[in-house]
Amino acid sequence: MPTPIYTKPYVYKATVEWSGSAQGGTVDYPSYSREFSVAIDGKPVLMGSADKPFRGDPALHNPEDLLLAALATSHMLSYLAKCSRADIHVVSYRDEAVATMSADGGPMRFTDVLLKPVVTISSGEIFLAKRLHVGAREECFIANSVNFPVRNEATVEREEQT
Repeated sequence: MPTPIYTKPYVYKATVEWSGSAQGGTVDYPSYSREFSVAIDGKPVLMGSADKPFRGDPALHNPEDLLLAALATSHMLSYLAKCSRADIHVVSYRDEAVATMSADGGPMRFTDVLLKPVVTISSGEIFLAKRLHVGAREECFIANSVNFPVRNEATVEREEQT
């Protein structure tokens, strides 16, 4: 199967709308609503808020969660594509990813992300399946777009035969 060649730009659009004005707007810092919606044509609307430490609603997704989820899922999709091309049959993939945000003497920002995928394969070489995480990281669109380390501590196991 030929390797895809990415020669054209891809454009993504989202409509972000703050709904806080219904609760009185930004009359003062502690009390204004941090709730927002993200609409992307043809997809369900995503409701979000600031994270709880920043006076947001902990029941809603926040931008920090979504950035971590984007990194973890983008890596997963790159990895699964590489495995399918290498005849490695992945039967499960679970990642308990962790992101760290810190001021580090400057503005608050992400300073590190650790992906910790646990992959189970039913066929193929375990060594190659582990090594493909490196290639997946190199091809990961989202990880290639951020300015902090995205580390990977992957585990690959063989499916138990019954």
